[in-house]
Amino acid sequence: MELRIVKSALEDLQAIQGYYREQGVPQIGDEYLTAILGHCEMLHLHPDIGRVVPEFNLEYLRELIHAPFRLVYLRQANEVVLIRVWRSERQLELPEIET
Repeated sequence: MELRIVKSALEDLQAIQGYYREQGVPQIGDEYLTAILGHCEMLHLHPDIGRVVPEFNLEYLRELIHAPFRLVYLRQANEVVLIRVWRSERQLELPEIET
């Protein structure tokens, strides 16, 4: 199974790095980025490992928790699409998916 990261998730990851850079601790942002992407790697072999996103209750919309972030992805037939990386306390908003 392939893992694809869409623009909204890439922007989220860049924002995480930018935030920690602004706080004067860029290494923390780099460490989060590395850890988050590493956590997503398991989706290649185990695409159903994440729980169904409770706000939507759709079987194909799942999330992994990488505290303090939610890694939201679409579980599709041949690929997993990472669509958001958000702080856990934020209200989830889904982007329009570009194909």
